[in-house]
Amino acid sequence: MVTATFKKYKQGYFYFEFESGEDMVFEQVHPKILTRYNLKEDKELIDQDFRLAFSEIIEDDENDYVIYRIEQLQRIDS
Repeated sequence: MVTATFKKYKQGYFYFEFESGEDMVFEQVHPKILTRYNLKEDKELIDQDFRLAFSEIIEDDENDYVIYRIEQLQRIDS
């Protein structure tokens, strides 16, 4: 798991910034996570730190499209 800050949800994408400064956009979030954290609408989660684990799903077609999915998410209490 890595530490990342939730930045925003926009047009179906979840934006996080890792502690290294790298930004990453996730297309999918495990449904159980969305029942625990309302990342789509809860503005209080913006700029909050989380520990997260993700997977890469490779769509096996001629373009080898990659989807990033958050598999685990735990809020870090300050």
